[in-house]
Amino acid sequence: MPITYDVPPQAGRRVVVTGSNTGIGREVARRLALAGAEVVMAVRSVDKGEAARAEILREAPDADVEVRHLDLADLATVRAFADALLADGRPLHVLVNNAGVVHAPRRREETADGFELQLGTNFLGPFALTTLLLPLLLRSPAPRVATMGSAAATWGRIRFDDPQWRRSYSPNGGYARSKLADLLMARHLAAVADERGWPLLSTAAHPGWTLSHPPAGTAGRPPAPWRSLLPVQGVESGAEPILVAATSPDARQGAYYGPGRRLGLVGPTTVARFPRPARSLATAARLWAVAEELTGTHLPQA
Repeated sequence: MPITYDVPPQAGRRVVVTGSNTGIGREVARRLALAGAEVVMAVRSVDKGEAARAEILREAPDADVEVRHLDLADLATVRAFADALLADGRPLHVLVNNAGVVHAPRRREETADGFELQLGTNFLGPFALTTLLLPLLLRSPAPRVATMGSAAATWGRIRFDDPQWRRSYSPNGGYARSKLADLLMARHLAAVADERGWPLLSTAAHPGWTLSHPPAGTAGRPPAPWRSLLPVQGVESGAEPILVAATSPDARQGAYYGPGRRLGLVGPTTVARFPRPARSLATAARLWAVAEELTGTHLPQA
């Protein structure tokens, strides 16, 4: 599908994009850099990040892009990444929580901090990063946090009696739970920003059915068998909902964006409806408190 969203000028804005060495994250970093943003590519593999950066610079030699190490499955690196940005002493305008893992192996695995792998990488790591960077974001005018969700959140359930899924583990269920948690995080942050009078905008998005890593020679199109089953789009289209959430002047506080055609799987971006499990602000607040306890990170007092 053709590109349908033009990122507005981003000159003078500093943006962190997690998981930006490949797939949707790389496309987001590329489009932001082309629009004039100063992009910090936060990646687990610095070598792959530098390769992605080189591709962006070949297209836009004057782009302001740097690569920094961040492993969301290890809170020590999350803190180190945030501390380095805070030490820079420069405002941060946008945080794009894009990185994550999908469907870990059937055997339950844990992060460096003992969290279930998908919950830890997809939710608790981004949660800690967001709270640690809030003081920096709040130094800038009109800051924004855009968080990547998934349609899989529809089937997610937050089990407060077993948040780390130690009983009857399901990789698909674990992914759905982690992405539901992301949506609840975005909603609670929006509520906190409104309550405290912060200028911060908290938004969320999902990419529909996007083929993030197209096979060689397909020019971004999925192979024929996939096309015959479900509508699929490439990263150029799949990146647009999170780009709208991160940059559109029309984006609304606490809104959720996704493709607007064919069951919400493909097409130009529109306002999406939060799945039923993500609609309870009480659940969002309760989950936020649990995440603060697990990660040892908290909202800034001021």
